[in-house]
Amino acid sequence: MVGATGARIVVMIRSLFVAVLLLCLPPAVLGQQRMTNPKASIRHIKSDFSVSDLKSSMWRRAEVLTITNYWNGLNAPRHRRTEARLLWSDSALYIRFEATQAEPLIVSDKPELAKKTMRLWDRDVCELFLAPDREHPRKYLEFEVSPTGEWIDLAIDYSGAERKTDWDFKSSMESAAKIEEGSVVMGMKIPWTAFGGKPKAGDVWLGNLFRCVGKDPDRGYLTWSPTMTENPNFHVPEKFGEFKFVK
Repeated sequence: MVGATGARIVVMIRSLFVAVLLLCLPPAVLGQQRMTNPKASIRHIKSDFSVSDLKSSMWRRAEVLTITNYWNGLNAPRHRRTEARLLWSDSALYIRFEATQAEPLIVSDKPELAKKTMRLWDRDVCELFLAPDREHPRKYLEFEVSPTGEWIDLAIDYSGAERKTDWDFKSSMESAAKIEEGSVVMGMKIPWTAFGGKPKAGDVWLGNLFRCVGKDPDRGYLTWSPTMTENPNFHVPEKFGEFKFVK
């Protein structure tokens, strides 16, 4: 039988053992233990507005979503953190990113805005992945916008062993961006025709939000819902968060 003093010593030894064990675990494993897939609401608006109106009062109605972690769950520095807001109308989905910018921009010196820009993800960019059918989250759409307003839209099918991309997918999305002192604001407006139909109030779609910033070897890959992969990888439908459409 162990006395009171002995019991306290045993508890202390066990606590020390657990602390040492946690220190030995990779950061990604620790992040995976403490993180669950996030949820957010997309609020309805009765009237449409221009995607270029990045300061519209409409945006104040949206829930503010923070993108503050790297893909592996580690906290990103404040100078890379990003906020996103989403709204929906009867005709389109709106998304606005406001990204802190304290390092040189990685952008094209000759941006092409009339058509999609391939490999846009190799530069500074914000992204939205969205799966309208929550029963089949491995079929989703990818939308990106850069600080120069360049954009790309893709349809992804990851239901098999290999990811398939429809490079010719046309969503008729619109984009806008403005580079300000210490920040970049970017917006996208995507008609419901891109998704094959519009949601109803109460519907839940799955997806994720991302930001790529900077250049190697210190390039940052930030996510709303960390994907917890060994190397940076955004294409992990199992880590998609929930977006609920509300009125």
